[in-house]
Amino acid sequence: MLEQKAIVGEVKVIVFRLQDEEYGVEVHQVKAIEKLEHITRVPRTPKFVKGVINLRGVVTPIIDLRKRFDLEESEYSDSTRTIIVAVGDLEVGLIVDAANDVIDIPVDAIEPPPEVVGGVEAAYLRGVAKLDNRLLILLNLDKVLSTEEINQLDALEG
Repeated sequence: MLEQKAIVGEVKVIVFRLQDEEYGVEVHQVKAIEKLEHITRVPRTPKFVKGVINLRGVVTPIIDLRKRFDLEESEYSDSTRTIIVAVGDLEVGLIVDAANDVIDIPVDAIEPPPEVVGGVEAAYLRGVAKLDNRLLILLNLDKVLSTEEINQLDALEG
């Protein structure tokens, strides 16, 4: 049986949590969701780069999104996850407090982001979606890392 395609007017996103806010990243950019593994520190990297992991034979840079967005740090827990995403040609792990579910968001429910939402600057965001009693902050992965930062992380993979 063929899998039905999503309605054109919807975007499928993985929902995750940072602090008390819910965020979303489009499913097609997500490669995997993993439990937090041992991270090997790498010297002389930006403060938000926790290090690298060996994920199925691939050295993958790991970013702590709380640090990237200058949010309050917290201890990792059993619900902490690493979302492996594609940023250009680079695979990067994003440490999040929890990965909750996958949902379809009607495109017309997505609004441009305000200047700052959940402590995160609008430059990193694609928009916000208002769904019933939820506010979902949609990340723009192409803006979360600058070209220079992507080049630095790409060097870690080698």
